[in-house]
Amino acid sequence: MSELVSIMLLNVVVIAAMFALFWAVCVAMRDCTPVDSLWALGMAVVAVATFVYTGGGTERRIALTAICVVWAVRLGGYLLWRWRDHGPDRRYVRMMEKAKQDKGWGYGYAALRLVFLLQMPLLWLVCLPVQLGQIPAGPGTLGVLGWIGVGVSVFGIGFESLADWQLLRFKKNPATAGQVMDKGLWRYTRHPNYFGDACVWWGLFLIAAETPLGLLSVVGPIYLVFTLTRWSGIPTVEYRLKKTRPAYAEYARRTSGFLPWPPKPPQAD
Repeated sequence: MSELVSIMLLNVVVIAAMFALFWAVCVAMRDCTPVDSLWALGMAVVAVATFVYTGGGTERRIALTAICVVWAVRLGGYLLWRWRDHGPDRRYVRMMEKAKQDKGWGYGYAALRLVFLLQMPLLWLVCLPVQLGQIPAGPGTLGVLGWIGVGVSVFGIGFESLADWQLLRFKKNPATAGQVMDKGLWRYTRHPNYFGDACVWWGLFLIAAETPLGLLSVVGPIYLVFTLTRWSGIPTVEYRLKKTRPAYAEYARRTSGFLPWPPKPPQAD
């Protein structure tokens, strides 16, 4: 129990330090967009910090940490590149402008209260599998469930990466400007990147679930799926697309919202 408390407190301090640093940088730039990359990269730091604190060395710790780091570097790097290529995220721009106009808040206070203080505990919650799963309890070698988890996570990383690559090519093609992406993986789910993300963290949970404490980390992937499908993921993206892409309504009608599934046939005229 003492090790559990020590690891949890350690990671709270690590996460708070990362968010404080990013908050200062974002306030200086007047742009909160980089916090999205921290959502991924911060989890890798937490996984590595836990690995080092617990002594590492076992199959389970190596699997949890390695998968988390690969996922985080890929996604965090992609989000940083997208920020540099696309510029500030309109969500954060509107959020900061509204806080100034409606409440009179300065940029630093608004960013701290509306973005950083909100996301900090949520990052800690989602990455519970790579924290609790590394605490010594049960065998350090992977069993059948653990190896299934490795497979699910690797599949998720590949699925998410392919979806991002397909969307990037689509957006960079002048011939498809203003159109709705409905090719490749996007033919079977409107949000293949989110589905891949969920697979990664459910896989990490399966690896962690071979230990008693790891079973408790199920709240992490449950919350992640909730936020992707019901809160800040799909609802936010689709609200904007339905307003800016007239063809999106028909695409949404025939295409699964989250789980990949064959599309429905076109509506008859």
